[in-house]
Amino acid sequence: MDRLIEAIEQKDNPSVVGLDPTPALVPPQVILAQDGFAEPKEEQNGTHGMDWSGETPAAQIVTGFYGFNRAIIDAVKDLVPAVKPQIAMYEAYGSVGFDVYCLTCQYAQSQGLYVLGDIKRGDIGSTAAAYAKHLTGVNSLDGDINGHPWHEDAITVNPYFGTDGMTPFLDAAKQSDGDIFALVRTSNPSSAEIQELELAGGERVYEHVADLVEGWGADSIGKYGYSRLGAVVGATHPEQGRELRARMPHTFFLVPGYGAQGGTAADVAGMFDSSGRGAIVNSSRGIIGAWKRSGEYSESMTSQEALDLVARSARAAAVAMRDDLRKALQS
Repeated sequence: MDRLIEAIEQKDNPSVVGLDPTPALVPPQVILAQDGFAEPKEEQNGTHGMDWSGETPAAQIVTGFYGFNRAIIDAVKDLVPAVKPQIAMYEAYGSVGFDVYCLTCQYAQSQGLYVLGDIKRGDIGSTAAAYAKHLTGVNSLDGDINGHPWHEDAITVNPYFGTDGMTPFLDAAKQSDGDIFALVRTSNPSSAEIQELELAGGERVYEHVADLVEGWGADSIGKYGYSRLGAVVGATHPEQGRELRARMPHTFFLVPGYGAQGGTAADVAGMFDSSGRGAIVNSSRGIIGAWKRSGEYSESMTSQEALDLVARSARAAAVAMRDDLRKALQS
């Protein structure tokens, strides 16, 4: 986690922007614009055999997603250390969606951002090793960009296969100097149906998983005292988050649930350590959908005017979140 911690400290901002576009979160003129995909051909390198002609609905939608993502990245890249694209939002549109996910990650990295791929993969054996190629890349000739199309610095994983399922991801993280975030206590309300079940020894399922995660990462602790294996701990469970911080002293937290899901800066403050490190807080809709709450949107806007509004609104929301977290941590 050293690179992520240093990126956070450089920006003095422990927040990550979730790039989770949907048609409802992208201004319609951005999707409908025939010239919405502005990426120059020479930057594509023919990497994935894309057809951005806009002849199909899927291509038109994800073309809009990419322009939307770039506008947000450009607006916040000097404020935030990281972005977190959710791969499902792109895979839903097939191969062209996959292309846009990869291009979004590549563009974010080119702008100096740490990219956390929210892929939530999990399995055992050769299947887990195949998923872990998100970090290591695939076998290819040197210089062939297809060898590492995802451009991710970290990924999220599902630890519920146990050690057999985690080992390929841990090995890949060490090989690639990457990071992993395992689901421990998620932000959704019904997570309690499983994660809070009481075990025979009196502990809860999420507490047992937390202990496993802390142990799995014990041999990869960096100079700031955190391992390569982080934990996803929801902002909507502040008391449990504070308890997990004490229980997992060497595990860095990815904290979803701030903002739109109801989590506050005060809720997440206890998930940081005494030095103000140990966590990064995600906001997705609160930042990328801020334009919808601005009161400035008009259907008569051009696609560029709509993207300008998206960028201004996202930047203002990112500043507000940064300041909110700073105030809570100082308190």
